[in-house]
Amino acid sequence: MAENQKGDSERTPEDILKGVDTMMDRAIDALNRELNTLRTGRATPALVENIPVDYYGTPTPLNQIASISVADARAIMVQPWDKQALAEIEKSLMKSEMGFNPSNDGNMITVPIPALSQERRKELVRLLKKKLEDGKVSIRNVRRDGQENLRKLEKDKLISQDENRRAQDQLQKTTDGHTKIVDQVGTAKEAEIMQV
Repeated sequence: MAENQKGDSERTPEDILKGVDTMMDRAIDALNRELNTLRTGRATPALVENIPVDYYGTPTPLNQIASISVADARAIMVQPWDKQALAEIEKSLMKSEMGFNPSNDGNMITVPIPALSQERRKELVRLLKKKLEDGKVSIRNVRRDGQENLRKLEKDKLISQDENRRAQDQLQKTTDGHTKIVDQVGTAKEAEIMQV
């Protein structure tokens, strides 16, 4: 019984708002990691490191079965630790939505990063907008959970209607702030993609 009371007394609007803020920050971090995989005109290991490779029947991120390095601004080198995985890695790179055309010399795979055509840039911007919308949906889902938790506190008579309203207002400000960050990140990434 004492444990249950402690659990309820620890659930304050401030705790809920702090948790919401942390979860929204994590959603933005996840979005940033996702956007790093979007190709601009430059080679970077982030473009390929999370591409899933069928490694002995298990989908495994490329960076867990190979070392990835950048030869220059236009090429990524992939050196598998297990030479048996070369063919699967090459196949996964070709199947990825990035439009890669890797070459395999029997030891290592070279992934040339061609200059982006205007059409491909527009395609990447469409993909970017989808990823940004997914990020905003994650933030809205966190907000919805926060709203439900605050309503439950009011329903359980742990906070007043006014306290709930103030907390809901703060929750909306937090949501708006994080949504604005997503928009800023998107604007910067779009400019990077469209830069010739």
